Amino acid sequence: MGSARLGERHAAIIAPLQLPPPILEDKHHAEPSAFTPENLLREARRQKGLPIARVPGVCVLDPDGDIVRELLQAGRARRDPAWACYHTDLYVVRDSDSAYGIISGAVGASFAVLVAEELFASGCEYLLSITSAGQVAPFGSPPYFILIDRALRDEGTSYHYLPPARYSEADPNLVDAAQRALSDVDFAVVRGSTWTTDAPFRETATTIAARQAEGLLAVEMEAAALYAFALARGRPVLCFAHVTNQMGRTDGDFEKGEANGARDALRLIGAIVSFASPTGESPTSG
Repeated sequence: MGSARLGERHAAIIAPLQLPPPILEDKHHAEPSAFTPENLLREARRQKGLPIARVPGVCVLDPDGDIVRELLQAGRARRDPAWACYHTDLYVVRDSDSAYGIISGAVGASFAVLVAEELFASGCEYLLSITSAGQVAPFGSPPYFILIDRALRDEGTSYHYLPPARYSEADPNLVDAAQRALSDVDFAVVRGSTWTTDAPFRETATTIAARQAEGLLAVEMEAAALYAFALARGRPVLCFAHVTNQMGRTDGDFEKGEANGARDALRLIGAIVSFASPTGESPTSG
């Protein structure tokens, strides 16, 4: 089909849309959902013959899976057999004075929030996300980490949790506390804003330039939705972007560092877990 025909077809599709797009209609953000994570997990436990069990108080999302792979290779993580999620495995990591749960592979806004809902329904009290990200504004050569204080809502999930706005904001108290906890680490962590998108292969040069002009540091796929969920549900969530690439625009891109970046990420997790345990004690798995 030629470009002219495509243009005519797109114009015909777009022309009738005079009302707000469906993602902004009939949301009623204060109304409770008919479908709840508690009910989903109840049925998953029934079908799988699993007991009711609590997850650790602190949990981590590892979308790329490099952290989980490093933990398993080192023999530091065990699979939690009572985790009832249909889509993921939960691993429990126990260090000398702390423990946390970690899930790999929850890539993208909708998947990350689905898992976050299930974790908090299962006893999680603090959620940390460490996602791979592409560099938008130069801050030196990757890899390095961004402590995300707000994220541009260029995805869909956040609009189901909060009314339209340009950004999802992190809890500033959590961000300040994390910044203090990371003051002694010997790798780069910068505080700033990111761009959350659902469509990584639609990051055009024009859009990237606009995001850079807006002061955004990196592009990722989860933070805006997780922060919207956090505010709507009153849940403590903190997101980091691990800037590992320049969107494949240079040869030799996507080099994450030692153990695919997992070693530094684990040190970051350790620093956060040290202050994030909700009770002041080591969180434990039921």
